[in-house]
Amino acid sequence: MKKDICNRADIELLVDLFYRRVMADALLGVVFRAAHVDLQKHLPAMHNFWDNMIFFTGSYDGNPMQLHKHLDRLAQLQHIHFDRWNELFLHTTDELFSGPNTELAKERTMGISDILRNNVLQT
Repeated sequence: MKKDICNRADIELLVDLFYRRVMADALLGVVFRAAHVDLQKHLPAMHNFWDNMIFFTGSYDGNPMQLHKHLDRLAQLQHIHFDRWNELFLHTTDELFSGPNTELAKERTMGISDILRNNVLQT
């Protein structure tokens, strides 16, 4: 039986595997390369983001909306990008974990994705 997301180490495991998959993905990897995303800087920010989203640590102080609008200007995001992002995140999460915090992470990613999609794509 898989364990739940319980701590920062679990967050880091999830985020790191997810972003390895994003970078290798034929659709999403292109976007990250076009935007020249530096994973050494991006991953710690995403660790903080998800630590805050699940454990309410207050460890993230970025602006995801602004970052995704900038990314859209560079790579012209489309609905398919958000759909693939969700698919990869849900698959990675389910592969590694199971439990209430895992479900919270999946709910949050879908909600955040919807907000970003609606505001960035303005559809």
